[in-house]
Amino acid sequence: MEKLIWLLVFTIGYWSYCVFWGVKGARQAKTASDYFIAGRGIGLWVFVLAATATSFSGWTFVGHPGTIYNVGLPYAFASFYAITIPFTGVLFLKRQWLLGQRFGYITPGEMFSDYYRTDAMRFLTVIVALVFSVPYLGIQLKASGLLFNRLTTGTPLEGSFIGSVEGGAIVLSVIVFVYVASGGLRSVAYVDCAQCILLAFGIVVLGFMALDLVGGWTAFKEGLAALAEQKPDMVAIPTRPESDSFFERVGTLFFDAQGGPWTGLMILTYMFALMGIQSAPAFSMWAFANRDPKPFPWQQVFASSLIIGGILFFFTAFQGLGVRLLDMELIPGTKPLGLPASDHLVPYLIDTLAGSFPFLLGLLAVCALAAMQSTGAAYMSTASGIITRDLYRHFFNKEASHSAQVFVGRLTVAVVVSLALLVGLASGDLLVLLGGLAVSYGFQMWPALLGICYIRFFTPKAIVAGLIAGLIAVTFTYITELGGLIGIGRYPLTLHSAGWGILFNMGIVVVVSLFTQPKEANHLAHRDRYHHFLKEHTALPEAKKKWKKPVWILTIVWFLCAIGPFAVLGNQTDPAHWPLGIPTLWIWQIAWWIIGCFMMYLLAFKLEMSTVPTSEVESPPQDD
Repeated sequence: MEKLIWLLVFTIGYWSYCVFWGVKGARQAKTASDYFIAGRGIGLWVFVLAATATSFSGWTFVGHPGTIYNVGLPYAFASFYAITIPFTGVLFLKRQWLLGQRFGYITPGEMFSDYYRTDAMRFLTVIVALVFSVPYLGIQLKASGLLFNRLTTGTPLEGSFIGSVEGGAIVLSVIVFVYVASGGLRSVAYVDCAQCILLAFGIVVLGFMALDLVGGWTAFKEGLAALAEQKPDMVAIPTRPESDSFFERVGTLFFDAQGGPWTGLMILTYMFALMGIQSAPAFSMWAFANRDPKPFPWQQVFASSLIIGGILFFFTAFQGLGVRLLDMELIPGTKPLGLPASDHLVPYLIDTLAGSFPFLLGLLAVCALAAMQSTGAAYMSTASGIITRDLYRHFFNKEASHSAQVFVGRLTVAVVVSLALLVGLASGDLLVLLGGLAVSYGFQMWPALLGICYIRFFTPKAIVAGLIAGLIAVTFTYITELGGLIGIGRYPLTLHSAGWGILFNMGIVVVVSLFTQPKEANHLAHRDRYHHFLKEHTALPEAKKKWKKPVWILTIVWFLCAIGPFAVLGNQTDPAHWPLGIPTLWIWQIAWWIIGCFMMYLLAFKLEMSTVPTSEVESPPQDD
């Protein structure tokens, strides 16, 4: 009973905080700009915390350690998304902010349709926003149901509607809907500030708990050595057993998956998928919502790459590998948790506190809920803004008042959360795999963003055709039932669906652009207008131009060695050859995480890709 009391106290207190910001945000939402992008007034620390919470969600909190438990250190390369996610932001956020300030954009659909001069991009942006937001939100809602189901075991709520997976998911969705629909993106941003801190705190505490359960650091290292003997593929990228040749190792330069699915190419293309988080339409709206770009580099380099990266490489690994050691009974004197599935790892770990520290159980339950809500709330808000502005206002009611737009936005939040709830509860996939589909769709926005931010060669017809092809390729290489129609399964040739999508997408964009270059002067002038504006406000000072080549060479080397085919160089399955008594693959990951943080600093600050422009940006008179 004490467990239930603390669970309810912390949960009700946390949800009261969320509703408070929903009410406060509703009072400030006087215009469409206020509601959908917080009146372009989000400040430094609010963005740093809110964008970090949006990027790293219940997927990170629940799905990530669960998949490390299931796969081992080869999957722990996914922790590099602490760097690859903000890498996308380094490339695009500042430039989108500049365009939003100059032309008054509220949604990315407005930006793309204006630049490419086609409503097809407006419509496709809505499609991407939905196919990204609905599955991604669905995994948060389902994860909350799993959490409630486990934590109410042994309490009066066991067997009740709230104690079920479905009931927990529905209760969470109602609370999130209330504060998102009320206050819009401003409420989401301020709630996310607390959620970011709770997310990081919860992962760290759970990591220490897992270490404690296995008997401390020394016992943990001994357990890893035993794991290497029984399941070597969990501490190294699988290689051909008959050959020591670098070029015949799985996951280097060939598509052979003989040793297992987590090859070097799979890791690289999976990271492509995760780069889709900050290229998705939702993050374009975060860019438009900022007062200035000052928060961008601090979020990208320090909050995400350094702090969250360190938490992921150590504390999620402690959770996933530690519980695996327990369940395989590799450490004498410990008891297995007996997980029914890897998605249950975090709820089961939290539940171990029920007898001795019910106070901490309640706090960690709220940390998990905060992680699940952090991303879900943002995507509910941004998806509703995109649908309202790019469908309702543009196609059906161009003269819609601010109050009408806010009203439709609130209705759309209800539609999005309902769809997400259905998808999340109906899916039998691992949470992390369902999220992988969503972010693969988001990654398909890269060519469109490259076109508007950097490459004027890309044409409207090419971008539209490429985006459609990319979305189809992702769908057929992810959903096994559809892939089966053409004789393929999920992730053919050990390339993630995001990799297949971008191959088709970018390939078609380049080819079609070659044959559809405009010859009319007005088309060329229109395109040049954008790129001349961006060049004017992003030009690198002469003294820093010498840094461009070495920094981009470092970036390419990092992608090849940290998450690409050369990551296999960190392989060693024999514990006798492990430095410091821990797997060489883990050391390799930590070393390249540190190098990656330095790389991000050079890109964001030294090359000024995320810093405040030196010249003032002319803004339109007002947002409509």
